Amino acid sequence: MNKKTALIVYAHPEPKSFNSALRDTAVKTLQAQRYNVLVSDLYAQHFQPVISKTDIIGELEDPKHFNYPNEVGAAYKNDSLCLDVKQEIQKLKLADLVIFQFPMQWASVPAILKGWFERVLIKDFAFSFPKMLDEGLIKGKKAVLSFTTGCPGGMFTPNGLLGDLNVILWPIQPQCSFSPTHADDKQREEMLNAWGTRLKNILTEEPIMFPSLSNFDAQKWFVISDNNVEEQKNKEVGLSVGHHLGKKMPL
Repeated sequence: MNKKTALIVYAHPEPKSFNSALRDTAVKTLQAQRYNVLVSDLYAQHFQPVISKTDIIGELEDPKHFNYPNEVGAAYKNDSLCLDVKQEIQKLKLADLVIFQFPMQWASVPAILKGWFERVLIKDFAFSFPKMLDEGLIKGKKAVLSFTTGCPGGMFTPNGLLGDLNVILWPIQPQCSFSPTHADDKQREEMLNAWGTRLKNILTEEPIMFPSLSNFDAQKWFVISDNNVEEQKNKEVGLSVGHHLGKKMPL
Protein backbone atom coordinates (compact mmCIF):
# COMPACT_ATOMS: atom_id res chain seq x y z
CA MET A 1 0.00 0.00 0.00
CA ASN A 2 1.32 3.43 -0.93
CA LYS A 3 2.23 5.66 1.97
CA LYS A 4 -0.25 8.50 2.46
CA THR A 5 0.86 12.11 2.77
CA ALA A 6 -0.73 14.75 4.99
CA LEU A 7 -0.10 18.48 4.77
CA ILE A 8 -0.79 20.65 7.82
CA VAL A 9 -1.04 24.34 6.98
CA TYR A 10 -0.50 25.94 10.38
CA ALA A 11 -1.33 29.59 11.10
CA HIS A 12 -0.55 30.67 14.66
CA PRO A 13 2.39 32.82 15.82
CA GLU A 14 2.80 31.29 19.31
CA PRO A 15 4.68 27.96 19.64
CA LYS A 16 3.10 27.32 23.08
CA SER A 17 -0.50 27.88 21.92
CA PHE A 18 -3.30 25.31 21.98
CA ASN A 19 -3.26 25.45 18.18
CA SER A 20 0.34 24.27 18.39
CA ALA A 21 -0.77 21.38 20.63
CA LEU A 22 -3.47 20.44 18.10
CA ARG A 23 -0.88 20.52 15.30
CA ASP A 24 1.48 18.30 17.32
CA THR A 25 -1.37 15.88 18.09
CA ALA A 26 -2.09 15.60 14.37
CA VAL A 27 1.58 15.05 13.49
CA LYS A 28 1.99 12.35 16.17
CA THR A 29 -1.27 10.56 15.33
CA LEU A 30 -0.73 10.58 11.58
CA GLN A 31 2.92 9.52 11.78
CA ALA A 32 1.83 6.60 13.99
CA GLN A 33 -0.37 5.54 11.05
CA ARG A 34 2.66 5.74 8.74
CA TYR A 35 1.68 8.99 7.04
CA ASN A 36 4.36 11.21 5.60
CA VAL A 37 3.52 14.50 7.35
CA LEU A 38 4.42 17.90 5.88
CA VAL A 39 3.92 21.12 7.85
CA SER A 40 3.72 24.64 6.46
CA ASP A 41 4.23 26.89 9.48
CA LEU A 42 3.18 30.15 7.86
CA TYR A 43 4.34 32.54 10.57
CA ALA A 44 7.69 30.77 11.01
CA GLN A 45 8.15 30.82 7.22
CA HIS A 46 7.29 34.55 7.13
CA PHE A 47 4.82 33.64 4.42
CA GLN A 48 3.83 36.70 2.37
CA PRO A 49 0.01 36.83 2.24
CA VAL A 50 -0.37 39.69 -0.26
CA ILE A 51 -0.86 38.93 -3.95
CA SER A 52 1.36 40.99 -6.25
CA LYS A 53 3.26 41.04 -9.52
CA THR A 54 6.28 39.64 -7.68
CA ASP A 55 4.49 36.27 -7.58
CA ILE A 56 5.46 35.98 -11.26
CA ILE A 57 9.08 35.70 -12.36
CA GLY A 58 9.80 37.36 -15.70
CA GLU A 59 7.53 39.11 -18.16
CA LEU A 60 3.78 39.45 -17.59
CA GLU A 61 1.32 38.19 -20.17
CA ASP A 62 -0.33 41.63 -20.21
CA PRO A 63 1.89 44.34 -18.67
CA LYS A 64 -0.71 47.03 -19.41
CA HIS A 65 -3.45 45.51 -17.26
CA PHE A 66 -2.54 43.27 -14.34
CA ASN A 67 -5.05 40.42 -14.03
CA TYR A 68 -3.76 38.30 -11.15
CA PRO A 69 -5.70 35.05 -11.79
CA ASN A 70 -4.72 34.99 -15.46
CA GLU A 71 -1.10 35.97 -14.82
CA VAL A 72 -0.43 33.37 -12.11
CA GLY A 73 -2.28 30.74 -14.14
CA ALA A 74 0.04 31.39 -17.07
CA ALA A 75 3.04 31.49 -14.74
CA TYR A 76 2.07 28.10 -13.30
CA LYS A 77 1.93 26.60 -16.78
CA ASN A 78 5.25 28.24 -17.71
CA ASP A 79 6.98 27.29 -14.43
CA SER A 80 7.62 30.95 -13.67
CA LEU A 81 5.97 31.35 -10.26
CA CYS A 82 8.03 32.69 -7.36
CA LEU A 83 9.75 30.13 -5.13
CA ASP A 84 7.53 30.23 -2.02
CA VAL A 85 4.35 29.66 -4.04
CA LYS A 86 5.97 26.84 -6.02
CA GLN A 87 7.05 25.15 -2.77
CA GLU A 88 3.53 25.30 -1.31
CA ILE A 89 1.98 23.99 -4.53
CA GLN A 90 4.41 21.08 -4.53
CA LYS A 91 3.45 20.15 -0.95
CA LEU A 92 -0.23 20.32 -1.87
CA LYS A 93 0.31 18.11 -4.91
CA LEU A 94 1.78 15.42 -2.67
CA ALA A 95 -0.97 15.56 -0.05
CA ASP A 96 -3.86 13.12 0.26
CA LEU A 97 -5.09 14.93 3.37
CA VAL A 98 -4.84 18.68 4.05
CA ILE A 99 -5.44 20.08 7.55
CA PHE A 100 -5.75 23.81 8.11
CA GLN A 101 -4.90 24.57 11.75
CA PHE A 102 -5.70 28.08 12.99
CA PRO A 103 -7.56 30.27 15.49
CA MET A 104 -10.85 31.64 14.14
CA GLN A 105 -10.59 35.41 13.82
CA TRP A 106 -13.59 37.60 12.96
CA ALA A 107 -15.61 34.57 11.76
CA SER A 108 -12.88 33.61 9.32
CA VAL A 109 -9.27 32.48 8.97
CA PRO A 110 -6.26 34.65 9.92
CA ALA A 111 -5.09 36.99 7.15
CA ILE A 112 -1.90 34.99 6.62
CA LEU A 113 -3.93 31.85 5.86
CA LYS A 114 -6.33 33.74 3.61
CA GLY A 115 -3.24 34.90 1.71
CA TRP A 116 -2.11 31.26 1.39
CA PHE A 117 -5.47 30.44 -0.20
CA GLU A 118 -5.16 33.32 -2.65
CA ARG A 119 -1.54 32.68 -3.64
CA VAL A 120 -1.55 28.86 -3.70
CA LEU A 121 -5.04 27.79 -4.84
CA ILE A 122 -4.56 29.48 -8.17
CA LYS A 123 -6.15 29.23 -11.57
CA ASP A 124 -4.96 26.34 -13.76
CA PHE A 125 -3.54 24.54 -10.73
CA ALA A 126 -6.50 24.26 -8.35
CA PHE A 127 -9.29 25.18 -10.77
CA SER A 128 -10.12 26.49 -14.20
CA PHE A 129 -13.31 27.44 -15.96
CA PRO A 130 -15.34 25.28 -15.95
CA LYS A 131 -13.23 22.78 -13.97
CA MET A 132 -14.59 23.56 -10.50
CA LEU A 133 -16.28 21.89 -7.51
CA ASP A 134 -16.40 18.09 -7.99
CA GLU A 135 -14.63 18.52 -11.34
CA GLY A 136 -11.84 20.71 -9.95
CA LEU A 137 -8.21 20.17 -10.89
CA ILE A 138 -7.13 18.92 -7.43
CA LYS A 139 -10.21 16.82 -6.67
CA GLY A 140 -9.74 13.64 -4.63
CA LYS A 141 -7.92 15.25 -1.71
CA LYS A 142 -9.60 15.55 1.70
CA ALA A 143 -9.50 18.92 3.47
CA VAL A 144 -10.33 19.55 7.13
CA LEU A 145 -10.41 22.73 9.18
CA SER A 146 -9.09 22.30 12.72
CA PHE A 147 -9.49 25.53 14.62
CA THR A 148 -10.04 27.15 17.98
CA THR A 149 -12.46 29.86 19.01
CA GLY A 150 -12.33 32.52 21.68
CA CYS A 151 -16.01 31.94 22.55
CA PRO A 152 -17.75 28.89 24.03
CA GLY A 153 -19.65 26.50 21.79
CA GLY A 154 -23.10 27.70 22.81
CA MET A 155 -22.47 31.02 21.12
CA PHE A 156 -22.11 29.22 17.75
CA THR A 157 -25.58 27.60 17.73
CA PRO A 158 -28.73 28.70 15.83
CA ASN A 159 -29.90 30.44 19.03
CA GLY A 160 -26.45 31.68 20.07
CA LEU A 161 -25.07 35.19 19.87
CA LEU A 162 -22.86 34.46 16.84
CA GLY A 163 -25.23 32.13 14.99
CA ASP A 164 -24.96 28.61 13.57
CA LEU A 165 -21.35 27.51 13.00
CA ASN A 166 -22.55 25.31 10.13
CA VAL A 167 -23.62 28.43 8.23
CA ILE A 168 -20.30 30.18 8.84
CA LEU A 169 -18.27 27.18 7.66
CA TRP A 170 -20.65 25.24 5.45
CA PRO A 171 -18.30 24.22 2.58
CA ILE A 172 -15.63 22.66 4.85
CA GLN A 173 -15.57 19.77 7.34
CA PRO A 174 -14.49 21.29 10.69
CA GLN A 175 -12.93 20.04 13.91
CA CYS A 176 -13.66 22.86 16.32
CA SER A 177 -12.03 23.22 19.76
CA PHE A 178 -14.28 25.73 21.48
CA SER A 179 -12.66 28.32 23.74
CA PRO A 180 -9.57 26.40 24.98
CA THR A 181 -8.38 29.58 26.72
CA HIS A 182 -11.28 29.25 29.16
CA ALA A 183 -11.04 25.45 29.55
CA ASP A 184 -9.21 23.63 32.33
CA ASP A 185 -6.35 21.17 31.72
CA LYS A 186 -8.67 18.14 31.69
CA GLN A 187 -10.97 19.74 29.12
CA ARG A 188 -8.05 20.71 26.89
CA GLU A 189 -6.69 17.15 27.11
CA GLU A 190 -10.12 15.84 26.07
CA MET A 191 -10.09 18.17 23.06
CA LEU A 192 -6.68 16.87 21.99
CA ASN A 193 -7.74 13.24 22.48
CA ALA A 194 -10.93 13.79 20.45
CA TRP A 195 -8.87 15.25 17.60
CA GLY A 196 -6.39 12.38 17.70
CA THR A 197 -9.19 9.80 17.71
CA ARG A 198 -10.89 11.40 14.72
CA LEU A 199 -7.66 11.51 12.74
CA LYS A 200 -7.27 7.74 12.94
CA ASN A 201 -10.12 7.31 10.44
CA ILE A 202 -10.19 10.73 8.81
CA LEU A 203 -9.84 9.54 5.20
CA THR A 204 -12.89 7.27 5.53
CA GLU A 205 -15.21 10.10 6.63
CA GLU A 206 -17.97 11.19 4.30
CA PRO A 207 -17.34 14.78 3.16
CA ILE A 208 -19.90 17.52 3.71
CA MET A 209 -22.58 17.42 1.04
CA PHE A 210 -21.86 19.89 -1.73
CA PRO A 211 -23.72 20.20 -5.03
CA SER A 212 -22.15 18.79 -8.16
CA LEU A 213 -21.12 21.10 -10.98
CA SER A 214 -23.77 19.27 -13.03
CA ASN A 215 -26.46 20.86 -10.82
CA PHE A 216 -25.68 24.26 -12.33
CA ASP A 217 -26.39 25.81 -15.72
CA ALA A 218 -23.22 27.18 -17.30
CA GLN A 219 -25.29 29.05 -19.88
CA LYS A 220 -26.84 31.09 -17.04
CA TRP A 221 -23.54 31.85 -15.30
CA PHE A 222 -23.71 28.79 -13.03
CA VAL A 223 -27.03 29.21 -11.29
CA ILE A 224 -28.89 26.05 -10.29
CA SER A 225 -30.47 24.59 -13.40
CA ASP A 226 -34.23 24.66 -13.93
CA ASN A 227 -34.34 20.86 -13.85
CA ASN A 228 -32.67 20.77 -10.43
CA VAL A 229 -34.94 23.49 -9.06
CA GLU A 230 -37.91 21.40 -10.19
CA GLU A 231 -36.45 18.25 -8.59
CA GLN A 232 -36.05 20.07 -5.27
CA LYS A 233 -39.65 21.34 -5.09
CA ASN A 234 -41.03 18.45 -3.06
CA LYS A 235 -37.93 17.81 -0.96
CA GLU A 236 -37.76 18.84 2.68
CA VAL A 237 -34.22 20.21 2.55
CA GLY A 238 -32.21 22.17 -0.01
CA LEU A 239 -29.12 21.06 -1.93
CA SER A 240 -26.74 22.33 0.76
CA VAL A 241 -26.45 24.86 3.56
CA GLY A 242 -25.41 27.49 1.01
CA HIS A 243 -27.96 26.40 -1.62
CA HIS A 244 -30.96 25.95 0.69
CA LEU A 245 -33.54 27.24 -1.83
CA GLY A 246 -35.63 28.60 1.05
CA LYS A 247 -35.92 25.15 2.65
CA LYS A 248 -34.37 23.55 5.72
CA MET A 249 -30.59 23.44 5.59
CA PRO A 250 -28.98 19.97 5.31
CA LEU A 251 -26.24 19.56 7.95
